Amino acid sequence: MNKQFTILITGASAGFGEATARVLAEAGHKLVLVARRKERLEKLAGELKTKVHIAGCDVTDRKAVERLFGELPPEFADIDVLVNNAGLALGSQPAPDANLDDWDRMVDTNIKGLMYVTRQALPRMTERGSGLIINIGSVSAFLPYRGSNVYGATKAFVRQFSRNLRADLSGTEVKVTNIEPGAARTEFSEVRFKGNRQQFEDYYQGWQPLEAEDIARTIAWVIDQPAHVNIDNVEVWPLDQTYGGAALNKKQ
Repeated sequence: MNKQFTILITGASAGFGEATARVLAEAGHKLVLVARRKERLEKLAGELKTKVHIAGCDVTDRKAVERLFGELPPEFADIDVLVNNAGLALGSQPAPDANLDDWDRMVDTNIKGLMYVTRQALPRMTERGSGLIINIGSVSAFLPYRGSNVYGATKAFVRQFSRNLRADLSGTEVKVTNIEPGAARTEFSEVRFKGNRQQFEDYYQGWQPLEAEDIARTIAWVIDQPAHVNIDNVEVWPLDQTYGGAALNKKQ
């Protein structure tokens, strides 16, 4: 990477967010790391050899997000790149058995949190006439599977919101990219299985999933593109995962 940017990463305390912070720090970018678990951010910041500002913030709290942007130190206030990484899946039950609290939390984080952070970042970018929004979606946005229900629907929102942003931002020189990972071995899955370590380990037996650094390198590649190049949508799959075809409910 030739140019150093100021980059804000949400969900930076683990998984894709943490890996992205490490990869981008190696290139000398200034980082604003945001997550609910501030103690993890403090530890991570101490390990990175670049300028870092950390902020404990729950992106589902609209007022807290407003304060986050209002309180950025001058050195970090001019955000060049926003990586909307904060998100989660909760539960893998089919819809009739799903927990409504889980559904609410996924909508609040994956949709509302992304909206709140994006809305705060955009005016600064449009006024400057440059910027990049990177949204972390999922192949679940277009690939239905049992138990995906609301999670997949929230990621379909991310895909369409990203495209609509591009339409709204035409002529502003602000770019938008949606990155859609397939199955990855990160803390994300532990959260989805609600701490059931055995279920987590069983899921990854016998095949090679993506690792967090795979997505971090993809994010770095998108950032590294020339100003006139907008990477619209990127699907990143593990080699061992592909389309499963239409499901059949055979009656005996």
